[in-house]
Order: sequence, then C-alpha cells, then structure tokens
Amino acid sequence: MRSGRNPEKVCNRVYMVGGPDISDGRDCCVYLVDGGGDLALIDTGCGPGYKAILANIIRLGFEPEHIRDILLTHCHIDHVGAAELFRSECGARLAAHELDCPPLESGDRLITAAFLYDLRLEPMFIDRKLEGSTSRIAVGDLVLEVLLTPGHTPGSVSAYTDIDGTRVLFGQDIHGPFHPDFGSDINAWRLSMDKLLELEADILCEGHFGVYSPTDAVGAFIHAHLERLRR
Repeated sequence: MRSGRNPEKVCNRVYMVGGPDISDGRDCCVYLVDGGGDLALIDTGCGPGYKAILANIIRLGFEPEHIRDILLTHCHIDHVGAAELFRSECGARLAAHELDCPPLESGDRLITAAFLYDLRLEPMFIDRKLEGSTSRIAVGDLVLEVLLTPGHTPGSVSAYTDIDGTRVLFGQDIHGPFHPDFGSDINAWRLSMDKLLELEADILCEGHFGVYSPTDAVGAFIHAHLERLRR
C-alpha cells in the first residue's frame, strides 16, 4: 500500500525511490543512481510497488527510460520482483551474480522466498551474469564497483561508488536473515562483512534499515550485526 512519504535524496546523485514506507510494504529499499544522464537501480522491490517506484523516479525529474542497468543484489523476491517489468517496459538490463541466477531464471518460489510474500515470481532473463569476486558496472560517468559478498545467499553482492569524494555503499541485506533454504552461510557472511568494513564507506544504503552515515555509523551498524550473530 502506498504511503504518503516521498522519495528521498541520500546524497548528490543517489536517491531512495522505493521501500516499505515509500512504494509497497513488502519492498526492500530501492536506490536510484544518477550517472549524469544514464541511470541505474539497486534492486526493484517485490513487484506490486512498481508503478509507485516509477512515479517517484519521475517526481525527482528523471525518465524511467533512462534506466540502463539494474543491479539485483540477490535473488529474493522483495529485491527482484519488479525486475522483469523494468526490463520489458523501460529497456533496463538486469545484472546479478551467476551464483544467484538459477532461481531467478527458473522462478523458484522457495529459494527466492516468493512463497513467504504470497507472490509468484515469473522466470526472468538476466542480461549480465556477474562472475568472480569483483565486477564493474558503468553508470554514465560513475562506476559501480560490485563485490561478491556471500552469506545471506551464495550470490549476494554489494556495490559502492565514489561521488565527489564520498564513498556510497549499497549493502542490501547486511542483517540477514539466514536459512538453509536460501543457501545461507554464516561464516562466509562474516568474511563478507569484514570486506565491507575495509571499504570505510561514508554512507551505507541498506536494504531494509535505510541509510547510515557517517563512516562511524556505517561501521557501528555492521559491527552490531556481527555481535548479534556471535551470541
């Protein structure tokens, strides 16, 4: 259900255009990156909030047809449910790590957690299957540096970009959860969190808890979840 809350500017050239209080209560936080003409989305929400996200992009003065790339940070439906709509209606290319592509391409309701949301995920075409531990996605005059950060799922990725000396980190499901049906690996997740801490990001755009800044707050958020899962 659409709330009255408007899209939010995170920092220069980064915006939150979707989320549970913005587009649909089941959506993850959806972030828009402005590459100076070309646009990119970090995740897409679960699907029913698609039109609200489109409207928010337009409210900010952008055209959805300028979305060139969508980075799907992992295969869960609250992050990928609207991806095929953006691909078919806006011409956006979908990118996901190859380790999380099989459930996306088959529409697996269990691994994608679609059954938990009482939604059906139709099989989708992934234009770019990311390989290995690092990848790069050009967004106009910006670059998204993509890191494989397994733990929540085998193919979970995080991304960062440097804008005017500010490092913005998109770490969507840092908090988990972890379950065998997702292929979760808590030990791999701890190593992934160490990798993110080394980035010393100025801003964290998280998938369900919103935005954290400055660097100390980013580190405190990650450390709090590391400590929680040591108990």
